[in-house]
Amino acid sequence: MTKIKICGITNYDDARAAIDFGADALGFVFFRESPRYITPEKAAAITSKLPVFVTTVGVFVDKRAEEILKIIEETGIDVVQLHGNEPPESCLLPRRVIKGIRVKSLESLEPLSAYQNIVSAFLLDTYAPDMSGGTGQSFNWEIAIEAKKFGIIILAGGLTPENISEAIRRVNPYAVDVSSGVELAKGKKDHQKMKLFIERAKGA
Repeated sequence: MTKIKICGITNYDDARAAIDFGADALGFVFFRESPRYITPEKAAAITSKLPVFVTTVGVFVDKRAEEILKIIEETGIDVVQLHGNEPPESCLLPRRVIKGIRVKSLESLEPLSAYQNIVSAFLLDTYAPDMSGGTGQSFNWEIAIEAKKFGIIILAGGLTPENISEAIRRVNPYAVDVSSGVELAKGKKDHQKMKLFIERAKGA
């Protein structure tokens, strides 16, 4: 069954609701320019109250390794997601690493081979010239199918309760990642949308 990550968590109520609805992982964005940015202190207050089998993911954009390690120690996050222009050597961290790839065309997959034996998974998001991720726009899912030859794929970008069933049926990714598609406002989740998204993802 496809795993489900709810990203852009900024408060405990949304985190708890996501878990109760059946989410497998929660994402915390440590990129200051994001509208879903959370401080390590606030993230730690949330992660300390989560059930033991919930996976927590920290999202970073072009951050130095020592800063990432400090946040890992402070928050206890399980997985690191690198969503910038980090070279392969920057992915050698004492946590499993997801490398975010911004997809514009089939050529966007060319860098994946350099990370293939280093990272645990690739997260495919939609390319936008002025954003590192969280665009709320989808891309050609045929490219995601092609990307599976490089490793484990997490599908993101423009996923909503309305299109998640089709996305999973067509791509059959290891996991899906949603943020803006289940929001009430930036940084605040719509619990009804989140519940519907997770139900449809699990039923696909």
